[in-house]
Amino acid sequence: MTDQDQKQLGKTLWGIADQLRGAMNADDFRDYMLAFLFLRYLSDNYEQAAKKELGRDYPDPDAVGNGGRSSLSVWYEQNPSDVVAFEKQMRLKAHYVIRPEHLWASIAHMARTQDDELLNTLQTGFKYIENESFQSTFSGLFSEINLGSEKLGKSYADRNAKLCTIITKIAEGLAEFSTDTDTLGDAYEYLIGQFAAGSGKKAGEFYTPQRISDILSAIVTLDSQEPKTGSRKHLPSVMDFACGSGSLLLNVRKRVHQSGGSIGKIFGQEKNITTYNLARMNMLLHGVKDSEFEIYHGDTLTNDWDMLRETNPAKKPYFDAVVANPPFSYRWNPTEALGEDVRFKNYGLAPKSAADFAFLLHGFHYLKDDGVMAIILPHGVLFRGGAEAKIRRKLLDDGHIDTVIGLPANLFYSTGIPVCILVLKKCKKPEDVLFINASEHFERGKRQNYLSDDHIETIINTYQQRPKEIERYARRVEMDEIEANDFNLNISRYVSTAKPEVEIDLSATHEELLEIEKKIREATVKHNVFLRELGLSPLPSSD
Repeated sequence: MTDQDQKQLGKTLWGIADQLRGAMNADDFRDYMLAFLFLRYLSDNYEQAAKKELGRDYPDPDAVGNGGRSSLSVWYEQNPSDVVAFEKQMRLKAHYVIRPEHLWASIAHMARTQDDELLNTLQTGFKYIENESFQSTFSGLFSEINLGSEKLGKSYADRNAKLCTIITKIAEGLAEFSTDTDTLGDAYEYLIGQFAAGSGKKAGEFYTPQRISDILSAIVTLDSQEPKTGSRKHLPSVMDFACGSGSLLLNVRKRVHQSGGSIGKIFGQEKNITTYNLARMNMLLHGVKDSEFEIYHGDTLTNDWDMLRETNPAKKPYFDAVVANPPFSYRWNPTEALGEDVRFKNYGLAPKSAADFAFLLHGFHYLKDDGVMAIILPHGVLFRGGAEAKIRRKLLDDGHIDTVIGLPANLFYSTGIPVCILVLKKCKKPEDVLFINASEHFERGKRQNYLSDDHIETIINTYQQRPKEIERYARRVEMDEIEANDFNLNISRYVSTAKPEVEIDLSATHEELLEIEKKIREATVKHNVFLRELGLSPLPSSD
């Protein structure tokens, strides 16, 4: 499927969402829409795996007829004694099981025929997928999709009818397009972006604009110690401790695969329950097996993930790459106990008014010695005083801040402020800090500014090649100069985008003015000749 087709599928589905949600809040409708798209993907993938597993025994779809029954439901009826063995095998091959009555084909048929049992069947199907489908339990995966909500309708019949309409429309929209993993995954991402655009400030909770995600992904997939040598052949692990819908993690995975490499396990953490569920669906929808990722629902700042609280040094997890777009200047509660926390005690606590450095130090603590971390933060972390100045100075003194990248304003749905990307390493070779000032390099859009392919490529190439200086764009700055600036990392101090004023040659300008005056006198004399011939008064002389 072409990129154009993928975008068209996304637009078709968004049009359905816009048309059908009625008075329902866009965020609420998003959860229904994306859940049904997810069910469609799981069903397609499962039926293809079942067909491969059963081979010749898989009933011919044409022979089944159009009564709404799937080929798999026919096989289940014909082979009841083989079902247990078949499902056991499918757990090994496809990593999950879906009962025939819960497959998208069956659900879509019930919707088209206005079946009164659609709502009940969906509820049962969602519970089965959450608790019994996968080898690892996906408890609560559909917890935010309330099929009993009055937003769908006041009575069961009203809700059932509404669901029939929504699912029928989605089925019709999808019927025109291929529904392979990449296509449905891209459509899912497109819809998340569209819903984010409509959510305004709330979008910051779950969505990192794709182009900014591209920059972070490119940075952490390059060789961490020698970026000039190119992409890593294998990235054993990547972590995003504020992963939202998971798009940034998936972008890292995509980047590794595009460069011909392989990736190990993906780790994410998300505090918002709805967004946490979006992330888990998003992983599966992009073909990431349940054994290849782990997303945890919990608070990063209090560090309530047991895996990360491991005290045995031999078992404590560290990651090859850390990426994050945490909430900007988030208010938190830095307690005395947190002051002794292993993540913060060597640096101090971030102030109550802005947890930016608390997020940064959390991710940095779990970075491997030869790993690389890229995090999006507001510019305030570069120059604010107090506790943040102390943290910034220690990170610089210890040689951990590798690169500071300034991005243009108004790139996010959630805020118009300009942001920066900090690249950190525990063991970095260059003793200087690379500053990239990309604040003036962007395209203007209707709602947001955006970065073109060229803009992104320039940023990545500059990071990778680490030039001594690019006028008005980038410069490597020695620690002596940073120390002389009191460890202030304000980008414009080191790389100004201001154009130098053109020097004026006073002597040459004087000669030019004399020549202009001479020409004016000559023109006046000629003009007065014509005026006298016409009997008109001449112009006064400029002498």
